[in-house]
Amino acid sequence: MKKLYFILLSLFVTILASAQGLNPVSWNFTSQKISDNVYEIQMTATIQQGWHLYSQTQPKDAIAQPTSFVFNKNPLIELDGKVKEIGNLEKFKDKELDISANQYSNKVVFTQKVKLKGKAKTNVTGKLTYQTCDDVKCLPPKTVNLSIALL
Repeated sequence: MKKLYFILLSLFVTILASAQGLNPVSWNFTSQKISDNVYEIQMTATIQQGWHLYSQTQPKDAIAQPTSFVFNKNPLIELDGKVKEIGNLEKFKDKELDISANQYSNKVVFTQKVKLKGKAKTNVTGKLTYQTCDDVKCLPPKTVNLSIALL
């Protein structure tokens, strides 16, 4: 019953927050050449004080949407491994609502290694989806387009 109450309250606050246009996370996208034809793209989230951004992996009892990345197919590049997270991971547990979350505060950097096939210039494009919450409310998941030049 407590989970249902929390979900309904979050939904109401989410609708209210959407109407107010809150955006507590800003994103910066960059690339760095690591070696010949190998790049690391960096997707940096700067999070306003009091807000949290969720990890890509969540506990079974989590209700927040994890951050996710979908990269568009590009015949000039090959993704090398999975998106990694660099930051201070916080393992949150609300004993009253019996829910958990893996989250970040302040800043987190998501990185992806990319291999360039040949000497062409190209961009890594795609979308990321994330959700943020503070101690009172959660905002609806938001999707951001990304385009990162491999220089």
